[in-house]
Amino acid sequence: MLARIRSAYEKFLEAVVIVLMAALALEVTVGVIYRSAGHSLVWYDEIASILLAWLTFYGSALAAAKRAHIGCPEVVAMMPPRVRLAFRILAEVLVIAFFALIAWVGYSVLDVLATDNLVSLPEISVKYTQSVIPVSAVMILIAELLTLPAVLAEALKGGGHSAATGEGSH
Repeated sequence: MLARIRSAYEKFLEAVVIVLMAALALEVTVGVIYRSAGHSLVWYDEIASILLAWLTFYGSALAAAKRAHIGCPEVVAMMPPRVRLAFRILAEVLVIAFFALIAWVGYSVLDVLATDNLVSLPEISVKYTQSVIPVSAVMILIAELLTLPAVLAEALKGGGHSAATGEGSH
C-alpha cells in the first residue's frame, strides 16, 4: 500500500516538473521570438527566473521521492549493522528536522513578503512566487516519510543503497 502511495506521489511530482519544464521552455521561446522581432517582453526575465526556481525546488522534491540526492551509500554499507542503523536514523531525523524548519521559516517569511509585488507584473505578489519554499519543503517531508520505512529496512538488511528504493543516501 505504501509503495503504491509513493509511486503515485512520484508520478504527481514528475507531472509537476514536466509542466514547469514545458512552461519554462515555452516562455523562453516566446521571449526569444519577441526579442528577435524587436519587441522584448518586459516580464520575460522575471518570470523565467521564477519558473527556474520553481523547477529547482519541485525537482528537489522529486529527487527526494526517488532517493536520488547525493550521498555516500558505500560508506554506509561498510558500517556494522547497529552503527549503520543508528547512522541512518540520525541522518533521516536531521533531514526531516531541516526541511520542517525550512517549511516553518519559509511560511513565516510569506507574511513579510505580502506587501511586495513583482517589478514587471505588479499585480502578482512576491508572496505567491516565494510560496515555493514552504510548499516544496512540505513535499520533501512527505517524500522522506514515504521512503523512511524502506530506508530503515535497507539499513537493517545490510545495504547502503537499494535499487528498490532508488536510495542513494542523504
